[in-house]
Amino acid sequence: MKYRKTLAACGVALLFVVVSVVAQTAATKKGPLSSIKNRPWPAAVQKVSEEQPVLSPADALKTFYMPPGWRIELVASDPLIEDPIKMEFDGDGRLWVLEMQGWASVGGEAMGNSFEPINDLVILEDTDGDGVYDKKTVFMDKMILPRAFKILDHNCALVGEPPHLWKACDTNGDLKADTKEEVSNTFATQGVVEHGANGLYWAMDNWIYVSEHNWDLHPENGKFNVVPSLSRGQWGLTQDDAGRLFRDVNTDPLYVDYTPPRYFMRNPNETRTTGLYFNLVDQEKTLIWPVRPTLGVNRGYRQEVPRPDGSAYYYQGVSNPMIFRGDALPKEVQGQPFVVDGPTNIVHLLKMTDDGTGRLSAKDYYPKGEFLASTDERFRPVDLALGWDGTLYIVDMYRGVSQDGPIQTDYLRDYIRKRKLWEGVHYGRIYRVVHDTSKFDGKPHMLEELPAQLVAHLSSPNGWWRDMSQQLLIQRNDKSVVPALKSLALGSPDWRFRIQALATLDGMNSIDEATVTTALGDKAPEVRAEAVRLSERWLREAGNPMQAAVQKKMDDPTWTVRRQLAASLGEMPKEARLGPIETILRKYGNDDVTVDAAISGLNGQEADAMLSLLQTPGTAARAVVVQHRGGGVAGGRAGTVVPGMEVEAPVVTPSAAAAMAKPGADAISNLAATIMRSRNGENVQRILGFATDTRHPEALRLAILRGAASALPTAGRGGGGGFGGGFGGGGRGRGGPVGPVSVGAEPEALIAMSKTSGDLADSSKQIVAGLTWPGKPAPPVVTQSRTPEQQARFAAGQKIYATECIGCHMENGQGAGHVGASLAGSRFVNGQAATLVRIMTAGKEGSIGLMPPAGSQMTDEQLASILTFIRGSFGNNAPAVQPAEVKETRLMYSYRKTPWTEPELNAGRGGRGGRGRGN
Repeated sequence: MKYRKTLAACGVALLFVVVSVVAQTAATKKGPLSSIKNRPWPAAVQKVSEEQPVLSPADALKTFYMPPGWRIELVASDPLIEDPIKMEFDGDGRLWVLEMQGWASVGGEAMGNSFEPINDLVILEDTDGDGVYDKKTVFMDKMILPRAFKILDHNCALVGEPPHLWKACDTNGDLKADTKEEVSNTFATQGVVEHGANGLYWAMDNWIYVSEHNWDLHPENGKFNVVPSLSRGQWGLTQDDAGRLFRDVNTDPLYVDYTPPRYFMRNPNETRTTGLYFNLVDQEKTLIWPVRPTLGVNRGYRQEVPRPDGSAYYYQGVSNPMIFRGDALPKEVQGQPFVVDGPTNIVHLLKMTDDGTGRLSAKDYYPKGEFLASTDERFRPVDLALGWDGTLYIVDMYRGVSQDGPIQTDYLRDYIRKRKLWEGVHYGRIYRVVHDTSKFDGKPHMLEELPAQLVAHLSSPNGWWRDMSQQLLIQRNDKSVVPALKSLALGSPDWRFRIQALATLDGMNSIDEATVTTALGDKAPEVRAEAVRLSERWLREAGNPMQAAVQKKMDDPTWTVRRQLAASLGEMPKEARLGPIETILRKYGNDDVTVDAAISGLNGQEADAMLSLLQTPGTAARAVVVQHRGGGVAGGRAGTVVPGMEVEAPVVTPSAAAAMAKPGADAISNLAATIMRSRNGENVQRILGFATDTRHPEALRLAILRGAASALPTAGRGGGGGFGGGFGGGGRGRGGPVGPVSVGAEPEALIAMSKTSGDLADSSKQIVAGLTWPGKPAPPVVTQSRTPEQQARFAAGQKIYATECIGCHMENGQGAGHVGASLAGSRFVNGQAATLVRIMTAGKEGSIGLMPPAGSQMTDEQLASILTFIRGSFGNNAPAVQPAEVKETRLMYSYRKTPWTEPELNAGRGGRGGRGRGN
């Protein structure tokens, strides 16, 4: 460590003097070191040296700029901690820190990741009460690149060490884990760190959520049940006082989960999940304001990335959002989102607003200037945490490199090497945010407190105390406090305390119908929405009066309640839920969040719901639904009749259809996409029968056809990529079946329409191409055979894919939407092997973002293996790749130092980089 070596070189005498001075200073001034207050702000970009040596903690504090009245205090630093990536306080105020010493620390300039067991989860204590942590105990050591942890009661913790999720416990009180139980062996893989499972966030609804992974945890009776989920977010999660989850990704700082993922898991055929992972910040309207040139990023070579002064316009690697729920900082920042952006050395503050009905949006808190910015390029904020003292804590990994070697662009790698930023690792600092007005809570002793004392903490204005109390009460499950919790849930003057008491009762399995029914009439919409969620255990019972009570919320004045209702109605028995879901779709079909939440509960009843929505009360014609002799419900239209069905097409008057089409076209399209994705031929024919009937308004027919076409491979999504699920709008498609949909008879009307012109014809052509029926000629299938050598290479590539690629491109190769493109059916994957080699070795700019040069550090053999695998998987059927092809292409394009653009790849030549965002 450079600053320590310099001191040692000065000799013993000087060391004695320095130590004496430090001792005298400590005797006169106790407490944490602090940054400089009230510097000119907003700060301009400062002139800095290209050399960025390791700074001592005291010198690093001199590099920070904050708005007037704010400062940060150093509460922990190296050598006590090394490479911290995540922190959390336990019920007694001890600080648990996850250290990732293995990240980007191997091979010197190569900056590779170590897969040796050298990482730790440690516990820090402040033994003398001066506000600085001075004692370290290693709770769990010898781990390989751990990603996440969650503190539990009784000195236990969940620890995510891919591929394992452990429950580790200290049973003798020495704060060192002596038992370890495997909860799961599918917690991501030991591959690219930034796209692996992380989070383990215990939310108010008593689920433990994982970010960028395909399952979450549901604690129940002391067990942690693994429940399949949809992968969303990139690094970190947080919640607000209503229990809504927030996430982020790369260059987008804030997404909200209006609808938790478990609702969408009910309906595997739904193609869009708008309420889950809804973008709150318009990317084109948010700016960052670093106080130093920030050219050391993957895209620093691009002209539009930096301003003329060298600072970045926008985020380069945002992570770990936190809604601040403490009470020791000014009221104006309470409830507001903070995010970290390590590559640009900032902590950014956003301002989130509610339109009064539950629709959220966010923008930059300051028109210009950062909440916290440093001139030290080694300041790498990676995590934020709410403290027991009511303030905000910042984890600084403190190192020159913020992107590990395997996915650095050549530009970034050269930038790092020139400045020797790869040197100086295994440092780390933790800061506390302080304002001139701050008054702090006393240190907690909750682990020794009685249940009644824990209940009292649910009325704390500091969200940390409420969350910790809820979690401890649920884990201990002492029923003696149930009356006090019910009293708080119904009688507290603060809605935040009422909602958390309700959630605690639910987690203790002690909630009752009377309490929930009363809460349905609460004056706060957040509490009413929580009551709707809690009602689900009774909604599942046939004939339960709760069904009628909940449906009275159909006309609630806020989207907060109506959207939760749309999701919860799907919990009702099948025979009872169709009518209410149709009603909410008819009333609020213009709100995509409500539409997707409602459709998630249909699960097989989409065709019935759609055809009912397309009818208008009072019209002469209606759909005749009869029992198909093969079982199930059938309906349809002449020209697409399945033998054994008697059908009559519903007719909608033009005026009535126009009234419905305006608010309901989105609902109709998404229903059609879900029906098509189900691959149920009878239901597909039913909806196509309506769409091909010229008596119906063209707007409705087109909505059906476009939705249906979007769920077919012919839509260009590699197999049901999802209707209208672009990440900018909040929704995101989900992977689906690959291959045609089989119907019982030739769709003559659809074929005839496909031979005309216009929008209806275009969608019809897509659908016809994606259908198969008796007598339709099958398209020729070409199968690529592999030699034993190629098969061995394919198997090796499969292993590489599982560690290096699966985080972005998913297990089914259909991509993680905002992070990775679909490989299934990709023209680049199935085209010339040389094009793929160019992408893998130099990267690629695209509409999703930057594909990093993931293969630049691979050998020719390894790269040939991974390419052979992806070209022969996910429905792809391209020839295997030989190492000699890789070598030749590498030599041919060795001059390339920046990622390729699609126009360049299409033209087969080199050139300048294009536009876009990403780190």
